[in-house]
Amino acid sequence: MKNSGLPLLILAMSVLYIFVIPNDPFAVKLLFKLIPMWLMIGYAYLQFPAESKRSHWLLLTGLFFCMLGDGLLVWFVVGLTAFLIGHLFYLFAFLSVWRFSWIRLSALVPLVAYGAWMCSNLVPALQDSGDQALIIPVLVYVVVIMLMCWSAIMTGNKLAILGSVLFVISDSVLSWNMFVSDITYSSIYIMATYYGAQFLIARSTRRLAA
Repeated sequence: MKNSGLPLLILAMSVLYIFVIPNDPFAVKLLFKLIPMWLMIGYAYLQFPAESKRSHWLLLTGLFFCMLGDGLLVWFVVGLTAFLIGHLFYLFAFLSVWRFSWIRLSALVPLVAYGAWMCSNLVPALQDSGDQALIIPVLVYVVVIMLMCWSAIMTGNKLAILGSVLFVISDSVLSWNMFVSDITYSSIYIMATYYGAQFLIARSTRRLAA
């Protein structure tokens, strides 16, 4: 299949999963959840220039671990760990193409503030629900995803920046819905922003050159 057809296929399979595939049987639901990520991994690889660089392979590995997180999230801590590893690979990929700017550097301030606000809501909710064992893993995850987002901003790559911001939004909705309070149509918001985030990060591969 030509590279140009993949985005449409990714979109079609994402919409199919979000709006059409029923929750049961679970194995079928999980299969269709993973298909867009498999396609995006292939799409990211096709974005590699003739001479691939370290950043390209780091990004591809990040996509792979996020795909694993999708499949393993039924065991929350295991899935969270896979996503955490994926974010670390994204972080290293973006840091390898660091482009210093005071304006971009200052983005760390609102990200820290937002991360602190999320943690201030998540920790009491976890304590109240008796899930104290999740507090440390969740706090570590919040720190890492905020750093990942900041490192994407530091690249100056618009696709990577938008993708990382969408990832923060997706995980924010997921964690708020899971631990703090129910959000109507949360699954649609979570998966739409998540697939959008991963596609933009995959698409950014072509312009990462280190």
